[in-house]
Amino acid sequence: MDIPPAIACTGLVKRYGDVIAVDGLDLEIGTGECFGLLGPNGAGKTTTVEILQGILPADAGTVEVLGRTWRDGRRELRERIGTQLQETRFPEKLTALETVRLFRSFYQHGMPAERALHTVGLDEKHGAWVKHLSGGQQQRLAIAVALVSEPDLLFLDEPTAGLDPQARRQLWDVIQGLRSEGRTVVLTTHYMDEAERLCDRVAVVDHGRIIALDTPRALIASLGAEHVVEFAVEGVTPPTEVLRGLAGVREVRTEDGTLRLTVAQPHTVVPALLAEIASRGGRLSALTTHHATLEDVFLHLTGRSLRDG
Repeated sequence: MDIPPAIACTGLVKRYGDVIAVDGLDLEIGTGECFGLLGPNGAGKTTTVEILQGILPADAGTVEVLGRTWRDGRRELRERIGTQLQETRFPEKLTALETVRLFRSFYQHGMPAERALHTVGLDEKHGAWVKHLSGGQQQRLAIAVALVSEPDLLFLDEPTAGLDPQARRQLWDVIQGLRSEGRTVVLTTHYMDEAERLCDRVAVVDHGRIIALDTPRALIASLGAEHVVEFAVEGVTPPTEVLRGLAGVREVRTEDGTLRLTVAQPHTVVPALLAEIASRGGRLSALTTHHATLEDVFLHLTGRSLRDG
């Protein structure tokens, strides 16, 4: 027997005056999948998630969540989904345990507040006031609140935004634990390393549309090469057509004065590149190489960086 998708939507549209935030979006997310919505700020990720959560009405399109619509199954769905918002404010003088117990009281069924805090690694913070928790601890508290109803479907909207690297990795461990429990997780992020680490599949969203959808590995493979060489030249820069002609170069782009070559084998491309620059009397002023990432996929698809927003 086929397992129905956790989320299915077609032709989703949301407008704010003349601005189209979501533009005919189609999406299907499998049960038990960790699915990432990727894109810069303003791409339409949060609006899409708020429609899926029943917070915003769509102007057009259809949405089914866990086999129900928000029109005929609102009460049931509220019991079966958990939400961590992009920014959450809890009463500062409640303890972590009191906060989770408060939200647990909203549901007919769920897990003990102590277990929810244990799941996110806050065992030692039961009695700490919210205002005394660090930013990463407050984000983990928000996920504990989202988990307290033992949801089948969990929405995490930019869960690690603004956190330091250590706090981000602690939250990654929490999210990977939720995956292992078989929960469906919908994650929005503009951190590409986060999506590559956590997600089974990702949809790249830009201007309210999905412009690519696949596994992180397959999207990166779609570039046709595994490495990116970035460099800058003082003096005469070789023309683009010459760079494209170097053996192993798949693509050439310029961004903010830096040239980017998508290549198969950097150890063969770099010597040829240096020789070409030297033959024209130029001098290399910067050179870096890295494995291709989802950030490179976005640049390839749109011609701009995720950081540009």
